[in-house]
Amino acid sequence: MRVVLLHSNDLHSRLEQAAQIASYISAERRIYGDDRLLVLDCGDHMDRMRMETEGSDGLVNIELLNAAGYDAVTLGNNEGLTYTREELAYAYREHAKFPVVCANMLDMETGERPEWLLPSYIIVKNGLRIGITAVTAAFADFYCLLGWQATEPFEELRRQVATLRDQVDIVIVLSHLGLPSDEKLAAEVPGVDLILGAHTHHLLLEPLVRGTTTICAAGKFGEYLGRVELDLDLDTGRPVIRASCVPMAAEKLEERAAAIIGSFLDTGRQRLDREVVTLAKPLPAGNGTDAPLANLLAAGLRKWAGADIGLVNTGQLLGGLATGRVTAGQLHALCPSPINPCQMQLTGADLLQALEESLLDEFRSKPIKGFGFRGEVLGSLAVDGLQIVYDWGRPPYARITKITIGGKALEPDAFYLVGTIDMFTFGVGYLSLKNSLNLRYFLPEFIRDVLASQLQQESELEHCFLNRWSSNFMQNE
Repeated sequence: MRVVLLHSNDLHSRLEQAAQIASYISAERRIYGDDRLLVLDCGDHMDRMRMETEGSDGLVNIELLNAAGYDAVTLGNNEGLTYTREELAYAYREHAKFPVVCANMLDMETGERPEWLLPSYIIVKNGLRIGITAVTAAFADFYCLLGWQATEPFEELRRQVATLRDQVDIVIVLSHLGLPSDEKLAAEVPGVDLILGAHTHHLLLEPLVRGTTTICAAGKFGEYLGRVELDLDLDTGRPVIRASCVPMAAEKLEERAAAIIGSFLDTGRQRLDREVVTLAKPLPAGNGTDAPLANLLAAGLRKWAGADIGLVNTGQLLGGLATGRVTAGQLHALCPSPINPCQMQLTGADLLQALEESLLDEFRSKPIKGFGFRGEVLGSLAVDGLQIVYDWGRPPYARITKITIGGKALEPDAFYLVGTIDMFTFGVGYLSLKNSLNLRYFLPEFIRDVLASQLQQESELEHCFLNRWSSNFMQNE
């Protein structure tokens, strides 16, 4: 009754690696046939940083999964939080040839799951009855803005596992929760045989065994593919699970997958070639304190949030804009992060700390990974609504000598309304910004949408060249 299970997770639109995985899957299918091969994905296959994904609303990822013959997938936060319900329905209902399983996502309007989303799924392979359920990280404050109710995952799993247990030989959970939650799940939800993990990008070259539950995960970006051999012990009837991870670096790109990528690259370029604006002069970027393009984005965030102050790290922009035609594709290339605008309240003291840190090389050059960020380093803070005077001759955290907002001095104990980015609410980069109150998120808009809006306003194009920071003498900016 042996079945070979292959599982992927967190590819984040590394499409070439998906093509390598497809090659390995094809080879395994030639050996074992469809009836003895089970192929699953645990979410975050899509990532809008890739032009092919951005330009097709994720359809390139769906077609790659179709072509590779996946048997079921679940949703990660990169699918659930970067696409509208309508876009997801179009992709999965109209184009996917596999079931999509996720137990803890409900449509807020109906209180039910949409017809294309299943709480569980039973598949029989080589006589082995396999029950699959899945959950995704419940970012409830974000999902509700997109019309989803993300429910508590453990409660949903208890219901689904209890329903599946008497109907199947093996119960598998596709978990887009992260390794700490997977270990808790193994301890607290009885009846789970195998957890296939994702979200925290953990690579388990050897599985973790917690009681009668085995936990597996294959890292990130398609660098590895998880491989599990499933069988039943003839004496006890209990599952026998042997798991490992297989490196994909030596695999060739599967020809059909490579052709799919090439086709969507062409259509993506055409779709994103729409003109946003024609610039009369260039808008430079950089990690210094007063780059015009970063100032433009900070001003846009302030307006978008209806705030007193705009604030964004310059590392969100991967380059500047030259004179002439600017397209949606260029903005995507310069600002690929699926990061959303955010409104928050901050004290003057917390603002001051972040602005002081913005003058330190250790922050400007700090590498950042995850949390939606698709750049390289944090960068300094671009601002709008503030005027800042600083002195390079003073020690760190005492360089700023004056901050004014609306002509009045910034007060340490006063609260200010700030338009900024959701990344800062997770405690990333400038940590004092996490001390915010009364958060309001704006979805489904990304900060590149804010930038596109700003670029079409002539007054803003002039305003962004005005300095917000001034010093008593120059240093490398």
